[in-house]
Amino acid sequence: MPKLMDVCRHVRSKNAGPFWITVDLFFKDAEAYSQHVDALALQPEAVARVFGIQSSAVKRFPVPDLDVLKLSFPRKVPQGGVLERDMHGGQQYVRLLSIEL
Repeated sequence: MPKLMDVCRHVRSKNAGPFWITVDLFFKDAEAYSQHVDALALQPEAVARVFGIQSSAVKRFPVPDLDVLKLSFPRKVPQGGVLERDMHGGQQYVRLLSIEL
């Protein structure tokens, strides 16, 4: 089974406001996008398990024209909070790289 890092040309995460994180999955091409965008490992339930949140909080935004899937979910602590360790949300994507599709 391919891993996410094998089928994407770029994966990044960022803040989507002070309370949300968005992960952008840029698939290598339209074929990779169509083969993997609906994979079980990229459904809200699976993403929620990776980040330890409720699946109802995970939102999916497929963008087929760009071969991109955006995943958004609430931060465990607000940006800039006392316990917050990733101010810009730029390291959150790493947990997804090794998931098998």
